[in-house]
Amino acid sequence: MMKKLTTKFALLVILLIVVASCNLKPGPDTPEEVGLSSDTLELAIQKMQLLVDSSKYAGITTLVMKDGHVVHQEQYGFADIEKQLAVEENTIFRIFSMTKPVTAVALMTLFDQGKFKLDDLVSKYIPEFEGAMVYTPDEEGGFTLEPQENELSIRHLLTHTSGIPYGWDQKAYVDSLYRINGVGGWDSTTIGEKMRSLATLPLKSQPGTKWEYGLSIDVAGYLVEVLSGLPLDEYMKTTIFDPLGMDDTGFYVPKEKLERFAGVYYRDGLGGLQANTFSADLYLRPDKVFSGGGGLVSTMGDYLSFCRMLLNGGEENGNRILEESTVSLIMSDQLPEGASYNDEVGYGLAGAVNLKSGVYSWAGAASTNFWIDPENEMIIITYAQLMPSDHNYAYVFKDLVERAMQ
Repeated sequence: MMKKLTTKFALLVILLIVVASCNLKPGPDTPEEVGLSSDTLELAIQKMQLLVDSSKYAGITTLVMKDGHVVHQEQYGFADIEKQLAVEENTIFRIFSMTKPVTAVALMTLFDQGKFKLDDLVSKYIPEFEGAMVYTPDEEGGFTLEPQENELSIRHLLTHTSGIPYGWDQKAYVDSLYRINGVGGWDSTTIGEKMRSLATLPLKSQPGTKWEYGLSIDVAGYLVEVLSGLPLDEYMKTTIFDPLGMDDTGFYVPKEKLERFAGVYYRDGLGGLQANTFSADLYLRPDKVFSGGGGLVSTMGDYLSFCRMLLNGGEENGNRILEESTVSLIMSDQLPEGASYNDEVGYGLAGAVNLKSGVYSWAGAASTNFWIDPENEMIIITYAQLMPSDHNYAYVFKDLVERAMQ
């Protein structure tokens, strides 16, 4: 009898050690234990299901973590309508521009290593940008190319105040040059080749004067390669993904995981959904040109680990990715004086920052979103795969979660 008790005691001690080492917390029995209303969360579930049932979205998945506990994680609808594959917890999604904060973190790990300063000139590390001219329209409808008044810096890249657009504006001259020269695409031989081509084109505005979404974070991704001496995918894997257990995050989907890869859809105008072939084969093979601005795929669980790391001040599961002071830089307004993003919303490093609440957030082109709320110790993540994007479902869900706290 004594031997059995000793064995049970030993097993209990081992279990407690494992739990402590994994930094696990016992989950709450109800959302009310962390200050959330079960009834309001149930209403959120019903609204998400209704959006899927009415063919607004093929599939949706939503997650809420509060005070270190996942208090809500639900899946609705299909990851693949044609194959009738339901959205699962481990479904892999295109996260597009939710890649940007990951790239910012990768670059800022090198900041922590003393490899650069935020206000260093980009040309110090990518010489092709030295002497880049700035497109300056005149009153007669023409333009001149003027020198930079405040030369392009790394801070400008990470805050989208670089003067580097995406090339989407059909009426803008600089954007037309991007399209003509193909710098917005990803068919270059290497990322370095793409950056060298981009650097030959004029900047759309003086650095530091205007927020404009563009290829800035892709340039930051190349900076990671220059400063680390490693390809971006390899650096992210060893520095972020492996330490955080983000095993399903990367720039392509291996063959053995394709059954978990969600399809992307568009609304056909007749009340239905059709498969969107945009980037259909982009993620099916390894590549050498990695888009730090939008190239990653990930799961809900993987991205939660990333968000938890930021919420925890740069550390997760005993692995420190960033210094706490560096996370504060990322998640606070870093816009140069005179540049603005939105009313009551500033811009940190590769993500928006609510100036009142301190919530750090961003979204992806296929209708994915995340919010990190340090004050309430809460993370909200929503995934769908719809293009053109419609983030309405995510805002509806977020608003209901915030109501659930009242």
